[in-house]
Amino acid sequence: MSGWQHIFDEVQLRTLEPGEVLFRREDRIKSMYFVRSGEVALERPLADGTSLTLHCAKAGSALAEASLFADTYHCDAVARTPSQVAVIRREDFLSALKDRPAATLSLIETHARELQAQRSRIEIMRLRRVSDRLDAWLDIHGTPAKGEWIRVADQIGVSPPALYRELALRRR
Repeated sequence: MSGWQHIFDEVQLRTLEPGEVLFRREDRIKSMYFVRSGEVALERPLADGTSLTLHCAKAGSALAEASLFADTYHCDAVARTPSQVAVIRREDFLSALKDRPAATLSLIETHARELQAQRSRIEIMRLRRVSDRLDAWLDIHGTPAKGEWIRVADQIGVSPPALYRELALRRR
């Protein structure tokens, strides 16, 4: 585990069932969260009754860390699967970062890697053709393991059938 994740070693765990809400949009921010198991989605309710998924935090990920310096949340956190989330008071998390420079550097490194990945994904998504998106993704990540192609479809913003059609064309 990276240094910053150890800040969550001795904190309270909250268990969530699928569909259970951890926090709601406009709640005051009091805590920092780390997903120990399961998956928790950050969802922004839209005017038409649907919601926009902004992020899915899986086991080993921080949750809503971008809100660390805000007053209120701009979305809801909803468990997608049975989940366990470590909860620490925001002040205690920030204090731990001040006291542990290695943990702070580890957090910066984690977020720098996530930022690089998001920038790459945005540029891939800007490409119009499935073939161009796939070429760009493969150039960055290499060939995925067997059974992982469906994840590639999601990463490049195309339906699985569209990706499989492109792969079939390449096999010919």
